[in-house]
Amino acid sequence: MSTEARRAPFPPRPTDDPAFAEPRPPVEDEPSVFAPRRPLERPRETRPPVPEARLTTPPPPPPASARFPDAPPTRAPAETPTETTTRLRPVPADPEPAVPMAPPPAWSPAPAPDPSLSWNAPWPVGAFGQPEPYEEPVRGLGPLARLRSRTGVAAVCVVLGLGLIGGALAGSWLTGEDGDGTADSGFAAAGALWHNVPVDQLFPPTVQGTGAGPGGADRSWTRIAVAPDTGCAGAFDPLLARALAPVGCARLLRATYTDATETHVTTVGLLFTKADPAAMAGLAARFRTEHLDRRTDLLPLPYAAKGTPAAGFGAKQRASWTVGVLTDAPIVAFAVSGWADGRTVDTPQPAPDAVRSGATSAPAQAGLGNEAQGLADRIQRKLRQTVSPATEKPS
Repeated sequence: MSTEARRAPFPPRPTDDPAFAEPRPPVEDEPSVFAPRRPLERPRETRPPVPEARLTTPPPPPPASARFPDAPPTRAPAETPTETTTRLRPVPADPEPAVPMAPPPAWSPAPAPDPSLSWNAPWPVGAFGQPEPYEEPVRGLGPLARLRSRTGVAAVCVVLGLGLIGGALAGSWLTGEDGDGTADSGFAAAGALWHNVPVDQLFPPTVQGTGAGPGGADRSWTRIAVAPDTGCAGAFDPLLARALAPVGCARLLRATYTDATETHVTTVGLLFTKADPAAMAGLAARFRTEHLDRRTDLLPLPYAAKGTPAAGFGAKQRASWTVGVLTDAPIVAFAVSGWADGRTVDTPQPAPDAVRSGATSAPAQAGLGNEAQGLADRIQRKLRQTVSPATEKPS
């Protein structure tokens, strides 16, 4: 088939419809498919100026249809059938202006990465629970050098400590203050209380024993007799006097009390010895280790005053007792209790055993162990309260 046969125009389709009976303008031959398309003709619009001109050649003049709106549109002439080459598309008369784009955001440098977060960064000291070193090792020095440095630091600390101790001793010597001297002065002052302190301070007329009775009951004791200060002859059982002989006997003070019902009587005594602190400490240790304060053949004797409820209080009426050796004073304190009606006791019981819960002996059931222990404790407290002001230096 030739090119001319394909390009032949199709004849118009006949129609019998009366609506299409009106005449139509003549239609030119349909152009070939190889003919260039006619550009779209539209009126020019006012557009914003283009910052930069992209074309270097001036645009062609507008078509006649744009200059004369009433003029019929013009069509491009049909190509002759003898043409065998294809034309290039003409450049549009009014190219599309470039749409201005928004300016890119201002560039800002990205923050530099933290080198410690890098996988190649060294692990910090003490990571994964490793203990930090006490001191940074010096490069080039071995363990011997580090040992010498630590030894030097220890030597400096020792020198400073000795200097502080020496300064304290020098200041104490210059001011005349001495810890051991204070203790010795208190010990000596306590040994002189028997002739420096009134009897009412050593043996008060009334002693209150809050919680001193059986089951925590309160007790109250009244002084009914005071023995004259004498020696120790006839004041103790022979074995107890032999046990106390190493510390000597300077003076013996005794007083007898009765309870509020005058049912019980108790003698309290203070033996002032001639011993020094070392001898008193040795005696206290012997009583503690050999349990001399619990032997029934080592009892103090009571003081029975005529005309008082304790008139019949003798050696056979002793029911319970306690003996205590003081180490901060040259004193041995003791107490012995019994019934005021003169009844005898076959087996006396030590106060520490009589005050225990569940004790069934007659002295324990009567509370005579509480009488001896409670009254002796409160006389010792009063004695220490008297010693403290005597050892204080005037300001």
